[in-house]
Amino acid sequence: MTDITHVGKTVSDFLKATLNVKEVKVTKVTKADESWDTEAEVYEASSFIKALGLNTKVQDRNFYEVKLNNKLEVESYGRKDQLGQSE
Repeated sequence: MTDITHVGKTVSDFLKATLNVKEVKVTKVTKADESWDTEAEVYEASSFIKALGLNTKVQDRNFYEVKLNNKLEVESYGRKDQLGQSE
């Protein structure tokens, strides 16, 4: 059986590689019937500042949801605000 620590590390490694960020903080891990639902906090370069072509260290704080199957393969992921959910 998979433990929560391993799930969190898998999510962190996936988001670091996919989003090209240095730090990921997994904030929620929930075991569903045949999957794991997770949420993570990520600081990314500001897309607004980037669109303006400015060079700055301003970062946006974003939350991502990542769903894994029981084999810890990523089935889906997305930014929470893009999924139409809010806290």
